[in-house]
Amino acid sequence: MENSGGIQASLSGRYATALFELARDGKAIDSVGKSLESLKATLAQSDDFANLTTNPLLSRDAATKAVAAVAKSLKVDALTAKFVGVLAQNRRLGELGGIIKSYNALASAHRGEATAEVVSAHALAPAQVTALKDKLKTKVGRDVAVDLKVDPEILGGLVVKIGSQMIDSSIRTRLNTLANAMKG
Repeated sequence: MENSGGIQASLSGRYATALFELARDGKAIDSVGKSLESLKATLAQSDDFANLTTNPLLSRDAATKAVAAVAKSLKVDALTAKFVGVLAQNRRLGELGGIIKSYNALASAHRGEATAEVVSAHALAPAQVTALKDKLKTKVGRDVAVDLKVDPEILGGLVVKIGSQMIDSSIRTRLNTLANAMKG
């Protein structure tokens, strides 16, 4: 498995690499990926779950029981459930977001895909995501997995980052460019 030094250098990257290797050996890369996506969505939507992952006053056992209950309610696969239990025991639940991001990058690389971070002002429809993936595929020359984020502050347009390349077509950037040009 070839990994970039950046992923393995971070704490979340080391955990993600360990999870990825276990998933690969167990032929469960996709099921773990789906489970992690449901955890990511819950992390974004539930303040209680987000607080659980960052609360230093919560004991290890209480955190372990809480994430086990969350994992059970989300119906995550057994490997992911055990993994978040280990994170709780090691007091590393705060790294969950970074671990998910690193895992997705490893899984994409394993499938031969490029990963693009896409920021939009509002949620994209499935047809828009498909069209975006097709456009990026022609630009990059291989399949592209997209990590979608919503940031209303960009006002409109998209900000797409693939590796070190960034395409910023947001209205906010265009307005800032116009304002700077008008300053003279």
